[in-house]
Amino acid sequence: MYHRIDQVAREVQVRAMSKGRILVVDDEPVVTEVVGRYLGLEGFEVATADNGEKALKLAHEWVPDLVVLDLMLPGIDGLEVCRSLRREGPVPIVMLTARGEETDRIVGLELGADDYVVKPFSPRELVARIKAVLRRSARESLPPSPGSAVHFKDLIINPLTRVVEIRGDQVSLTAKEFDLLYYLASHPGQVFTREQLMDDVWDYTYAADASTVTVHVRRLREKIEADPVRPRFIKTVWGVGYKFEA
Repeated sequence: MYHRIDQVAREVQVRAMSKGRILVVDDEPVVTEVVGRYLGLEGFEVATADNGEKALKLAHEWVPDLVVLDLMLPGIDGLEVCRSLRREGPVPIVMLTARGEETDRIVGLELGADDYVVKPFSPRELVARIKAVLRRSARESLPPSPGSAVHFKDLIINPLTRVVEIRGDQVSLTAKEFDLLYYLASHPGQVFTREQLMDDVWDYTYAADASTVTVHVRRLREKIEADPVRPRFIKTVWGVGYKFEA
């Protein structure tokens, strides 16, 4: 009994001293070893899994603060693991994908993944991406800062409650969808490139594929536009980026 109490006390102490728990899911031992070593040097606790079943079990029992998830896994693949994690809670997910898997990356983002890194990758870049996602996640969990609701006829965006209403009906948005919509609506008429939106909304230190922005814009249009094909609010400025039309 006392041994168990001491063990729990040590685990609590380690958790308090660490920067967070990271679950690394990949069936390549060299990937989990190298990534785990870099994360450990940065002060993170690390657990690893080499298949989808073990990943879901660890996610449920160990409760990580972020999951690094390879899409190509034996058994339950990464997309299904991502889908299952999203059903259980909002744990941040950084996907690992191979070059040429653009379709899978887009599906992963649509399922709710927060970021992705293409193999082969720099471990230092991956750690930087992980830190950026964790910072954003921490900010989103804080009480909202004071701000006024934005009204555009039948569209209302309230930053205090993070509630969006369109034509009198409340719209369910992810945290990043809300951030993107509120950012664009706060600058009506201003044109932003995808790179600017990545910097200002996603807070990326490293360049990322513009498909991240494209996917989120498409999802927003499906949720707030009466006709997503001919959007009224979020306009595409061809060859440049996007703007919010007041």
